[in-house]
Amino acid sequence: MSAKSTEVLVIGGGYAGVMAANRLTRRDDVTVTLVNPRPQFVERIRLHQLVAGTHDAALDYGKVLSGRVRLLVDTVTGIDAAGRSVTLASGGTAGYDYLVYAVGSGSAGPSVPGAAEFAHPLATFEEARRLRPALDAAPAKAPVTVVGGGTTGIETAAELAAEGRTVTLVCGGTLGPSLHPRGRRAVARRLAALGVTVLEGPDAKVTAVTRDAVHLADGRELPSEVTVWTAGFGVPDLAARSGLSTDALGRLLTDETLTSVDDERIIAAGDSAAPSDLPLRMSCQAAVQLGPQAAETVLSRIAGERPAPIDVAFVAQCLSLGRRAGLLQLTEKDDTARKYHLGGRPGAKVKELICKGIPWQLSYEARKPGARTWWSKDPKRQELLAARRAAGTPVAAAQTV
Repeated sequence: MSAKSTEVLVIGGGYAGVMAANRLTRRDDVTVTLVNPRPQFVERIRLHQLVAGTHDAALDYGKVLSGRVRLLVDTVTGIDAAGRSVTLASGGTAGYDYLVYAVGSGSAGPSVPGAAEFAHPLATFEEARRLRPALDAAPAKAPVTVVGGGTTGIETAAELAAEGRTVTLVCGGTLGPSLHPRGRRAVARRLAALGVTVLEGPDAKVTAVTRDAVHLADGRELPSEVTVWTAGFGVPDLAARSGLSTDALGRLLTDETLTSVDDERIIAAGDSAAPSDLPLRMSCQAAVQLGPQAAETVLSRIAGERPAPIDVAFVAQCLSLGRRAGLLQLTEKDDTARKYHLGGRPGAKVKELICKGIPWQLSYEARKPGARTWWSKDPKRQELLAARRAAGTPVAAAQTV
């Protein structure tokens, strides 16, 4: 390593990782390497479109990543915090002065009998690409079952139905549980118009999956040529395998500056971060805010300054309901749904504008790192942290410089 340059290694080239890498180029004496297992940037918020054939959900990194960031196409298999290095799947190692842990999230391993063998998960680019040919091979009117009533399940069911598929959406609970009842009703109406059969409530909980059917808690057996599993997300176990402290899901435990509770040289961002053991919703919206703030923590440490705590706030939840309709569900800053929403064709246009705007945000950060700040504080998070401290509940203290 050059004595004149600080080496920063970013693990993960998703929304948070790219934002962090781009922001780190603010300093000329920082060398940034981004390690990612694939050579293209994945627009994860478009994976349901990849499955339906309405978008390829991938971009060249040259469009979103600063030219000053070195892209290393490889996979990190272990972190040696004491030695400040990582091992790579290719067999090599890479050293660092600071590490940004932005490995993102993926599908949670389903515990339902038969789901791992016969259902297709949909949380990563590779999973979406495997699902696409399975759908192509199925007859046009063959029954397709989507399991999971959250955002991914809703968007996937709507996208496939809009392409002419016969779709059943099995919620196992409430349709769109994060939505306001008004927004939920709007989604239900659109799904009905697309011909999607929606099954809600405890009786619609999946108990088993076979090659050609989905079994429910009330004894029903749904014929299913292709079963898509969108129920739940998990995170890679890299941090836990490397001996770092994590929460129950495997997210890296950090303080409010996103600094690992074990090592001030390791900073987390995105879905794989659990600041103060109060992680934010896994989302692109949180990732594009956490990424640059993780970078600011690194830059503050390099400058010998105390890092600032995170300020993250939500604005809305966006759902596409096929290409002709969508839903913009306004939220409070703490992500609680408000009663206001924009639906129909206007909702679809806003959703598409947002999808197109995310790569623009990444590229803007690449061109002008640090020129734009847009996060704002969620006062309820600060109140919750204060209440935990007052009650004597441990809250990770900020690492000192």
